Amino acid sequence: MKRWYFATLLALIAHQIDAAYWHEWNMFGVPGGIQGFLVFNGCAVGALLWGYRSVLLQRRSARIWSKVCGMVGLGTLAIHAAFAFTGRHEFALPLSIFCIVASGALGLFLLTKTKV
Repeated sequence: MKRWYFATLLALIAHQIDAAYWHEWNMFGVPGGIQGFLVFNGCAVGALLWGYRSVLLQRRSARIWSKVCGMVGLGTLAIHAAFAFTGRHEFALPLSIFCIVASGALGLFLLTKTKV
């Protein structure tokens, strides 16, 4: 579970770096623009890093955090697929697409590797 959580989190962080390039806060209408985007990412990435710590320390909450991270990965893919199907042209570069697909695929794999 440790390495799949790490891989999923890495893909998500890479996507969020790319999201800054594409001004993702405009796509979602985030209040405060870039400032709101930074606050959101500080909270979201911070929470997932805390979850990774839980996984590394084999805490009781590790499975819950693993499921959360996996669902965030899948959700990232689903949301951006929906944007693409509605004609949005952001995230069209090969590595942008790779980060999104990797987030979803690794998230799904993480969910299958997380024991109930």
